[in-house]
Amino acid sequence: MRKTLLTALFASSLAMTAIPATAAIAAAPDPVSNYIVVLQDGTDPSAFAGTQARSRGAAVDKIFNHALRGYSAKMSATAAAAVARDPQVQFVQPDGVVSISAQTLPTGVNRVDAELSPTAAINGVDTRVNVDVAIIDTGIQLTHPDLNVYTAGAKNCNTGTSANDGHGHGTHVAGTVGALDNTSAVVGVAPGARLWPVRVLNNSGGGSWSQVICGIDYVTAHASEIEVANMSLGGLGADDGNCGNTNNDAMHRAICAAVAAGVTFVVAAGNETDNAANHVPAAYDEVITVSALADFNGLPGGGAASTCRSDVDDTFASFSNYGADVDIIAPGVCILSTWRSSGTSTISGTSMASPHVAGGAALYKATHPAATPAAVKSALQAAGTTNWNNADDPDGIKEKLLNVATF
Repeated sequence: MRKTLLTALFASSLAMTAIPATAAIAAAPDPVSNYIVVLQDGTDPSAFAGTQARSRGAAVDKIFNHALRGYSAKMSATAAAAVARDPQVQFVQPDGVVSISAQTLPTGVNRVDAELSPTAAINGVDTRVNVDVAIIDTGIQLTHPDLNVYTAGAKNCNTGTSANDGHGHGTHVAGTVGALDNTSAVVGVAPGARLWPVRVLNNSGGGSWSQVICGIDYVTAHASEIEVANMSLGGLGADDGNCGNTNNDAMHRAICAAVAAGVTFVVAAGNETDNAANHVPAAYDEVITVSALADFNGLPGGGAASTCRSDVDDTFASFSNYGADVDIIAPGVCILSTWRSSGTSTISGTSMASPHVAGGAALYKATHPAATPAAVKSALQAAGTTNWNNADDPDGIKEKLLNVATF
């Protein structure tokens, strides 16, 4: 079989400085600022603020009566110095800005209702979905703090000696599948799923059929451990309807063997605005092929302003492949996820749609461990909705939109 180049379908702390009662604050006119006044025990903060503070031109904001005695107010530095000298005052502290360390619920994860899934249980607590997902891609950043990377399961089938991601694409895919539910970065559809890095594409996002088959072969060898595999990659080809035995397609034969061993394969439809029947593995019947939805706010109904691309909200992504081989649609435009160097990035492609579905498959397998790949596909389609606008879908087929709220 000819060797063909494949491409990837792509706490803040508050600084506190106390002003002691004896501190000398310059009387020069300073801009008015916010201050916190802490009073001696037994002092009535409401009464004090109503006389001492206001007599110095302070605009009182909050009164504190329980955790401490005091108040906050906006005043000049001169007024703050005068208040600090009062014997009923313990100290005066400049107010400051504090921010939370929080994770973002990406629009795609929101749109497929992963935050409603009882299995995903997205609530900011690092509870992990007990499932294993292989990311057959450019690798995964092995040390990314927001990913549960199963480094013991790492496999490199491309150049170099490591499955570490030198591109970013695989790490992005991995985050959409299973970024941790914690207080930083993003959260995935199946938070904390064990992610197996299977590197078949190089740092430029390219590879060969033989390298991809190497990855599929590895996943098949671990089919008793891996429930789901995501392949956000593709090249030209067709489905012979016979697992590659008629048209001598080795990759198709390999995928059929992996699926027969119980691994659910989720793949990207492709980004050529073409019929997916002309691209593999998207054309294979044994996989779950995913097209891309343009969604900019994580909500149905359309009307949201576009962000990183000019697509129309809630419609078929302008680049996405289409056709009867597409099994389901998922968000794939302006998707925020994890990236190499422990960061995040926003990119688009059916590559970004596919891992939403892989995450959905992972949720289903976590609660239905005996489900076959065909049963997983049927469950995902049955749970999907048609609450999107397919007016611009070239094939006129309104495939189901992924929804994992009940998983």
